[in-house]
Amino acid sequence: MTNLFFVRHAHSTYTPDEMRRPLSDQGLAKAEIIAQILKNENINRVISSPYKRAIQTVQGIAEIMGKDIEIVHDFKERKLSDKPLKDFKSAVAKVWEDECFSWEGGESNILAQARGVKATMHVLKKYEGENIAIGMHGNLMVLIMNHFDKQFGYRFWQGLTMPDIYKLTFHNTKLVEVNRIWRNH
Repeated sequence: MTNLFFVRHAHSTYTPDEMRRPLSDQGLAKAEIIAQILKNENINRVISSPYKRAIQTVQGIAEIMGKDIEIVHDFKERKLSDKPLKDFKSAVAKVWEDECFSWEGGESNILAQARGVKATMHVLKKYEGENIAIGMHGNLMVLIMNHFDKQFGYRFWQGLTMPDIYKLTFHNTKLVEVNRIWRNH
């Protein structure tokens, strides 16, 4: 069995620079809690989206385990649009209503999901039998989970917290079980 611990990043301080947006003080405190929770999960390796907030969220467990963080660019968050959107929540709802729809300059659910699933399959094959913490983003995380089990969709995404941890257990590349390990209160 391979266990992927999908770690949705903690609260970040908004900046227009998606790549370098850091965790807020609150987010940094939650990242420390995540490290303490994951240290009991026999993590073999730590992977992250290239975004600073995702890296910072799993940095503590990497340090505890004495591991480097492997950056996987295809775990970056889905690009919703090139332009600011008036209402983020309704913009996300629209892309979930029509998996082929994309806002100007953005990725549709189909495209973002294909990218995320490809990266997930690569990890499952390369690190079979390991426990892997993956720092990522809510939208992409749910799109990946949705590929394996359709119950994970827009309503599920709405219930996520920042941060959040889900343990996905796989036999080869078949999803066997999903458990929420921790949620922000």
